[in-house]
Amino acid sequence: MSLLLGPLLRHVDDTSATVWVETGGPAEVEVLGTQAKTFEIRGHHFALVVLTGLEPGTRTEYEVRVDGEKVWPEEASEFPPSRIKTLSPDDARFRLVFGSCRKPHDGDVYGPDALAAYARRMAGGDDAEWPQALLMLGDQVYADETTDETKEWLARRRDTSQPPGTEVADFEEYTHLYHEAWGEPVIRWLLSTVPTSMIFDDHDVRDDWNTSHAWRQRIRAQPWWQERLRGAIMSYWAYQHLGNLGPAELAEDPTFQKALKSGGDNADLLVAFADEADDERDGTKGARWSYRRDFGKVRLLVIDSRAGRILAGGARSMVDDDEFAWIEENARSACDHLLIGSSLPWLLPPVISHLQSLNERACGRPGWRGRLAEKIRQAGDLEHWAAFRASFDRLSAMIAREGRRDDPPATIAVLSGDVHHAYIAEARYPEPVTSAVYQLTCSPVHNAMPRPLRLAFAATWSASLANVARRWARRGGVEPEPLTWTKTSGPHFGNVVATVVTTGRSAVTTIEQASGDGLTEVARQRLA
Repeated sequence: MSLLLGPLLRHVDDTSATVWVETGGPAEVEVLGTQAKTFEIRGHHFALVVLTGLEPGTRTEYEVRVDGEKVWPEEASEFPPSRIKTLSPDDARFRLVFGSCRKPHDGDVYGPDALAAYARRMAGGDDAEWPQALLMLGDQVYADETTDETKEWLARRRDTSQPPGTEVADFEEYTHLYHEAWGEPVIRWLLSTVPTSMIFDDHDVRDDWNTSHAWRQRIRAQPWWQERLRGAIMSYWAYQHLGNLGPAELAEDPTFQKALKSGGDNADLLVAFADEADDERDGTKGARWSYRRDFGKVRLLVIDSRAGRILAGGARSMVDDDEFAWIEENARSACDHLLIGSSLPWLLPPVISHLQSLNERACGRPGWRGRLAEKIRQAGDLEHWAAFRASFDRLSAMIAREGRRDDPPATIAVLSGDVHHAYIAEARYPEPVTSAVYQLTCSPVHNAMPRPLRLAFAATWSASLANVARRWARRGGVEPEPLTWTKTSGPHFGNVVATVVTTGRSAVTTIEQASGDGLTEVARQRLA
């Protein structure tokens, strides 16, 4: 039996690890003597091998066997052996790499792929310098902006002159995107050896996904949308979400456990799950995609800022109250560093932040003014944290609260992508916090921003323009922000990856840009 995709090394702690694969049919998958049977979704077969009882602080090379046959590593591979490095309380240093917005095909019209460049440097270097974690902050697949190769594949499958055209339409087409994104040899090797956490953003489904209630009502009227969204959530669950969970969480996940035990195609189970996950009833959603990872004294808290949005009935929240309470509870930790992952930046250039909050208020006005504001919201992608002002304030309050408590983290940093440029911004509260607070934004890994937009984004950091936008927002009834922030590096344009390295209670972040010769450091800043 063949290995179609993977292995992906996903959740790793001091004594356990999970390894994800997709196979060509029903099979038994073995890693380091542990077996797992595949489960099926519409003819696709997946396995998540849960390894337990590992020794802390060890490096273990591994192979993958499918029905007893070795399928990984591939023969004559040019890359080092895939290995699992467990965490150890004695680890002095922790290194996390992050970024978002990665289109496939290194070295195409978008230039060199920063993630591929990072992987090649890893392969040729000392594995002591390899990161302990990789965080992909959305847009790993582009369901609405497909490559030329995918367009040709879609045209062979169906009539692309009919909606949704060359966008993907269902689960089967989503699986093609994941193979395209993760199948390149250098990326495949990277994902096999660096524990990877993921969260989705809009292009994983469609540009402007869940921007507003009006957007959602309009898209739901399209006859192709329901199957598209089902395919998006079903494939996200199988390819991305399961690997974010540790062994204890997997054991308690009812959908995963039912899929393991069914012995047949789980399509109906996952369709029902997808419909429930998207359904908004009484201000709640049917699934929680946010999750938590601990790496010694570093806590990573990843917030879903797309699928869990509450939009109906005049309410606007990034996630429902129950999920926000879960986020607040899990932010509390005796950690040295609290890293908060959100595909969307918490702190945007101030001009944009003020205008997004102003637009949110304008959209609530009756008549043509509200309709015009809604058109502007959708045309301008005005749907970040500042456009969900109540959520922005609640997140800001949570960060301040954690930064002021007894024995606070040395740093609290929000890691984000989405906006196709990279920057570092430092936050300040009127009542000082002990923790150093930052917004670290890194995007795109492999994509592009037109030059006019680069100039516009650079201008949005202007202090004078920010003052104008602030006064305009105040006249429009927007309350003052609960904090201020200042850019300390950027904006940096191009294909980039960012790294956070912690040593005890100190932390440093770097931003590196891909070039023909590999990666070039464009920013370095000590956070604490």
